[in-house]
Amino acid sequence: MTNNDIFKKLRVALQLRDDEIVKILELVDFRISKSELGAFFRKEDHPKYMECGDQILRNFLNGLVIHLRGPKPKKIEKKSTPPKNLKK
Repeated sequence: MTNNDIFKKLRVALQLRDDEIVKILELVDFRISKSELGAFFRKEDHPKYMECGDQILRNFLNGLVIHLRGPKPKKIEKKSTPPKNLKK
């Protein structure tokens, strides 16, 4: 199974349109046009077919996590305070 197959199946299973996929990729600062995206969903024998690389699929999956779960909460730094009951 190729990256293109995985990408197609996820698009169908999650009922995503091309513009939604572009927005999901923008969540991880990855820019792609709708026409570039459409090349991944063409048949392999089509002259404008393009193979989906690992980087694009990885960025889509990372963006999908943010899209579905929301952004990762930032860690709150705790100030270290010395213990109160120390004998000197």
